[in-house]
Amino acid sequence: MGFVLGINTSTIRPAPLLDKIKIAADAGFEAIELWNDELTEFEREVGSLDKVVQELERNNLKVATVIALKGWIESKGEEYRRALEEARRRMEQAAAVGSPYIIASPPRGKVEDMDEAARRYRELLELGREIGVKPAMEFLGFVEGIYKIEHAWYIVERSGHPDGTIVMDTFHIFRGGSSFEQVKEIPADRIAVFHFNDAPAQPERAKQTDADRVFPGDGILPLKEVAGMLREMGYEGVVSLELFNPRYWEMPPEEVAKTGMRKMREVLRVR
Repeated sequence: MGFVLGINTSTIRPAPLLDKIKIAADAGFEAIELWNDELTEFEREVGSLDKVVQELERNNLKVATVIALKGWIESKGEEYRRALEEARRRMEQAAAVGSPYIIASPPRGKVEDMDEAARRYRELLELGREIGVKPAMEFLGFVEGIYKIEHAWYIVERSGHPDGTIVMDTFHIFRGGSSFEQVKEIPADRIAVFHFNDAPAQPERAKQTDADRVFPGDGILPLKEVAGMLREMGYEGVVSLELFNPRYWEMPPEEVAKTGMRKMREVLRVR
């Protein structure tokens, strides 16, 4: 056993959804991450997600996660009720395409009450149990509130729910100022997915955005050391290439996927 190599469809964003699935499989990826907005658009145009499921099966690709649940921490009153209704709809999409996880994203602003965020996360997890999908807590290095590993892990632990998991991401670890050593503090079986990417030397860390991410090995992050840590921890889940670089979107998506796979294998030292 070893890492399962995956790709987030954000990496090859301009391609149509069904094309992305084939491109991912042709490049050698075993797993793929899909986005709710893209699934919704497909449903609107086609009527159901049946063709997506058929294409996944035809290409022997498993869905690692679907992205994302939003508004569930900061909303209040009637807005919160609507956020939960939307969360149910998005979880049902994730279940329809066979995803075990759906990513629960934090708000961009400050989080006033982390214990209340944990209570709400538990509510998401209970809803997920009904539907058959596990919400995975994400931290984002460039937001004001939940931007470090310890912030997301606090919510997972305080939820007190056995289904609670965290989303790891090398860019967000770097951007938010967490230590890569902290990865070892999280049990391997509580990591839902590990987003893998690199960051350049410039602009400076505090000014970097998603658009600055680069292929693994093309930046300054200690990715080989991270891979070694994951092996020591016994992590055998999905390591997923997640990029949002506009320069890559201008390239043929097949080339981006194949280049990403080659560089992932080099850095992770897998065949």
